[in-house]
Amino acid sequence: MAKKKKESNKKRFEVGAGESIEDCLERIRLEGFVPVRRMEEPVFEEKDGEMQVAGREIVFEAKKIT
Repeated sequence: MAKKKKESNKKRFEVGAGESIEDCLERIRLEGFVPVRRMEEPVFEEKDGEMQVAGREIVFEAKKIT
């Protein structure tokens, strides 16, 4: 018997370039999810042979509203 692919109740949403955090949260709600975790990671770039922080990446983990 073939296994059915279980639909995930979690999804990751990345705040896009030029998108505010509020815009991302609204997009999460419109897709029927609720944010449960916010993660921030630095984005590095090499400049003059040294690694420097170029910005940050914000990702929300969200659960499906049931």
